[in-house]
Amino acid sequence: MLGFGAFLLCSGLCLQQMIPAQPGLLPKPSLQALPGSLVPLKTQVTIRCQGPPGADLYRLEKLRSGIYQDQPVLFIPAMEERFAGCYRCSYQNGSRWSPPSDRLELVATGVYANKPSLSAQPSPAVSPGTEVTLQCRSQYSFDQFALYKEGAAAPQKGSEKQYWADFPITAVTVAHSGTYRCYSFSSKLPYLWSAPSDPLELVVTELSFSDFPGTSGTPRWLSAEPPSSVTEFPEASRKRSISLINKSSAIDPQSLLGLPRSLQRGQSLQLSLLGLPRSLQRGQSLQLVLPSSTTPRAIWSGYALGL
Repeated sequence: MLGFGAFLLCSGLCLQQMIPAQPGLLPKPSLQALPGSLVPLKTQVTIRCQGPPGADLYRLEKLRSGIYQDQPVLFIPAMEERFAGCYRCSYQNGSRWSPPSDRLELVATGVYANKPSLSAQPSPAVSPGTEVTLQCRSQYSFDQFALYKEGAAAPQKGSEKQYWADFPITAVTVAHSGTYRCYSFSSKLPYLWSAPSDPLELVVTELSFSDFPGTSGTPRWLSAEPPSSVTEFPEASRKRSISLINKSSAIDPQSLLGLPRSLQRGQSLQLSLLGLPRSLQRGQSLQLVLPSSTTPRAIWSGYALGL
């Protein structure tokens, strides 16, 4: 395997050899950077070109540099700015060259020591279906920003304004939960990025009362016909379970017997639901925590049960 220093300057003859012959007859290879394509300065990275078994020759090139190597693997023991850029590869079987791989953008991070800040508006704790905006802000006038979610294949780039960029998520799902960081850089040097921001943990709750249509944050029973009276809970044990048979069943006021008349801050009622909204599985529990010391009252208004 040849190191980066053993890359060869490509002459016109080499360029002709690098043009794929009979493109499309061979599958294109894959090209990846391990452990990832965002590489902090002075850390190691391996670029690997993968084609089918039996390939006779590989050609790995750094675009716009005029340099390449005839090996499928490039090991960089310590990342430097000069290694950052766009790479691609191809392979040869007999007299035929494969189409080139997809391009790989190798980015050097930590080139600018002053890292940007990352915040979530209105909050890093959000409910499914709501909107949140992740804002990356720098104290310097960079015109490019990138948002990276830990575990994602590639960062998301934005260039809305100098000094900051917004990354809106219009309909949050549980899949958006995770750890995010952002970077700032210049469009003139697109592969040289700042140090990453401090991590931001975006928390998306699997179930919130906003998942129940029409409740606006109020707990809701899935019941077709509400009782006509207001029921107060008699004194008894601190926690009981109430089960619903299915979505169309009404709650018998007598089934509320056995629940405590009063709860202290932090105590809870655990309601075991069998007719369930979209994000719960049958037999799971929904726990309602009263915000302050109060007397529980089951007040029916349409489908809503307020505590």
